[in-house]
Amino acid sequence: MLSLPQALPLPIPRLTRAVEARLHQVRAHPLLNPVAFEELWRERAGHAVDSVHRPHLLAALGWLERAQDATGAGGFARGYSLAWSPYFKSRGWQPAYPETTGYIIPTLYEAARYLNRPDLASRAERAARWEVEIQLPSGAVRGGVMGERTSPAVFNTGQVLFGWLAAFAHSGSGVFAGAARRAACFLLAMLDADGLWRRGNSRFADSQATLYNTRTAWGLAEAGRRLGAPEFTAAAARNLRAVARLQHDDGWLPDCCLTDRMRPLLHTVAYGIRGLLEGGGVLEDARLVAHAALAAERIAAAVGPDGRLPGRFAAGWSPAAPWSCLTGEAQMANIWLRLFEITGERKWLEPVGPVLRFLKSTQNRTSRDPGLRGGVKGSFPLGAEYGPFQTLNWATKFFADALIRDERVGCGIAREAETAADAVLA
Repeated sequence: MLSLPQALPLPIPRLTRAVEARLHQVRAHPLLNPVAFEELWRERAGHAVDSVHRPHLLAALGWLERAQDATGAGGFARGYSLAWSPYFKSRGWQPAYPETTGYIIPTLYEAARYLNRPDLASRAERAARWEVEIQLPSGAVRGGVMGERTSPAVFNTGQVLFGWLAAFAHSGSGVFAGAARRAACFLLAMLDADGLWRRGNSRFADSQATLYNTRTAWGLAEAGRRLGAPEFTAAAARNLRAVARLQHDDGWLPDCCLTDRMRPLLHTVAYGIRGLLEGGGVLEDARLVAHAALAAERIAAAVGPDGRLPGRFAAGWSPAAPWSCLTGEAQMANIWLRLFEITGERKWLEPVGPVLRFLKSTQNRTSRDPGLRGGVKGSFPLGAEYGPFQTLNWATKFFADALIRDERVGCGIAREAETAADAVLA
């Protein structure tokens, strides 16, 4: 006769997992997390918006400083959980995130120069050295956060490449040039003959929906230019031109999302557009810039009077989510500003003002909670699909980039920003 555990080997583990999942949901509920509950209530009316950017910029940079200090290593915490996180099984600062630390580095170098803050440049170099320490033997950068299973990731490698190139430009150190070259060699080895990256992608990605890797190609093109390696530039051109051929006539970029290829996130769509735009600039290929402009124009047309955009789109640029992806909005502000810098056409500035006002209204600059104060959240409302109940380091980074870039444009020095190497890399 079988014992009860032998007779029911499957239902008991399933029941256990179901109960645990339900307990996690309850524990993560905002009613049980006072900081999250208060922020949900306060954001309904919107936070105070200063007429100038500087107070918002300084608050964002202060958040990034705390995110780096929280890890005690050099990398930046992925984000901050305002409510108990079922994924991280904690509330508060999350582990260091190599991918986004990589492209925060150029932001800190640019902010250091712009604000005359050498301390920010020191932080950038510390982060770049940390990235060298954890680079994989293959030259790749790992996917996910520190502490998770180690696996190489193409996109993450491309993003850290920006950081090493910025550190090399600032310091002249061969340590950073060597790391960048190893990373670029890994990217080259993973690129398929048709110019697309299907191998070596993060385990969190859909290998058939990674056209946002144009941003990786941009990094590879920069590596070719800065390291004197035309093979890197040629590989970047193959990817960018392959993606441009797949783009629809209305500018739509298919297969451009981690989780839903039919309704891609604004965040990943913006990655794809920025890669075409900046990669086209490096390659001096006006057609690639035009491909980026076509998509950017369609998204600009979707900006509401309050500056909000849908967090997801479907083919034909149909809104596909009622909530806003704050990261994607900050990225699009940067793209429109870059298009103005490149073309001089004032139409690109029209959506920037409303979007930045909206983003500023979501930034809590007065909270006593150090992980909320000054940071930019994943979604609006706070509990929506993307990064729910979290402030995110990449959202805060792109917001800071946009504020600096918009201040430059407002001061009439957009061309200086275009030619400043690290400003472009940010």
